[in-house]
Amino acid sequence: MAASQKSSSVDGAQHCVIEAPFGRLGILTEMVDASLMLSKIDYLPTSTPLIAPQNQLAKDVAKQCQAYFKNPKYQFDLPLKPAGTTHQQKVWSQIQKIPVGSTSTYGELAKKIKSGPRAVGTACGANPYPLIAPCHRVVAAQGIGGFMKQNSPGLHRQIKIWLLKHEGAI
Repeated sequence: MAASQKSSSVDGAQHCVIEAPFGRLGILTEMVDASLMLSKIDYLPTSTPLIAPQNQLAKDVAKQCQAYFKNPKYQFDLPLKPAGTTHQQKVWSQIQKIPVGSTSTYGELAKKIKSGPRAVGTACGANPYPLIAPCHRVVAAQGIGGFMKQNSPGLHRQIKIWLLKHEGAI
């Protein structure tokens, strides 16, 4: 993992960018109540410059992401910054119950949590931890569906396809 820039830090938060098989991952860590926590993972294009992880948590996140890229059944174990509304947290919690190699539709998830498919899709798009709460496993009733607020072909849809193939779901 070569880095072309030093880690950036704003208000105690540290951002790094690591390589991924489908592009780059942006990782943001920050102090929350005196504990270092993961606050966001972003899918980024390959044109994004690499930035080496500077703190131990960022290094752990990078190591665990690489472990997942080698073995889709790898279980993440990271301290996550509390995020999202009560509804979003319910959706993300339900998504984490979808087994590797499986998918669920927005409608199926909505029924389980007594919500609507669009509300589930909106919560998926707001997910700050997309590899850890694997919203790529949520698909449309007819086809693959959107991903990370993108409902058309492009970077995020290609990443969703890569992740589903990596896990053996398609």
